[in-house]
Amino acid sequence: MAKNILLTGRPGCGKTTLIQKVLERYPDKAGGFYTCEIRQSGKRVGFEMITLDGQRGILAHVNTHSVYRVGKYGVDLTFLEDNGVGSLKGAIQDGLLVVIDEIGPMEIFSTVFQQAVIQALDSGSPVLATIVYRSDRFSETIKSRADVRLIEVRPDNRDVLIDRISNLLRG
Repeated sequence: MAKNILLTGRPGCGKTTLIQKVLERYPDKAGGFYTCEIRQSGKRVGFEMITLDGQRGILAHVNTHSVYRVGKYGVDLTFLEDNGVGSLKGAIQDGLLVVIDEIGPMEIFSTVFQQAVIQALDSGSPVLATIVYRSDRFSETIKSRADVRLIEVRPDNRDVLIDRISNLLRG
């Protein structure tokens, strides 16, 4: 049985919400991070990263000037590498459920992050992560691992997946 559960699906299908609902069943038993949109006047202007211990930082923003860009967003790897990766390593060290939301185009600019993802997947800790739906070399390598269970999240299945994922994590 795969100990690493990866959720994939189109943008806006509910992957992050699904992770948050699963985490409600595991208070204080998980470490890592999730991301959320930053909105101003009803428009998305960026993405914030929040570690499960409450640290917050900007991952990408329309006003960020960076050599790393995804669409209109400049990507700042500082918080990801300093805090996000640290939260993953802490979860591994403590034997907690490792939460990675997400393994996507912004995050994989960082080789430090890529190494932390591999370390988490190779560790003894279970991993619950979201991964980009479309293909790139790094994500395809991760999706094709024998120890990964890939689950597609869609609006018509996301609510029933809460119990299914919780049961998989219990083993």
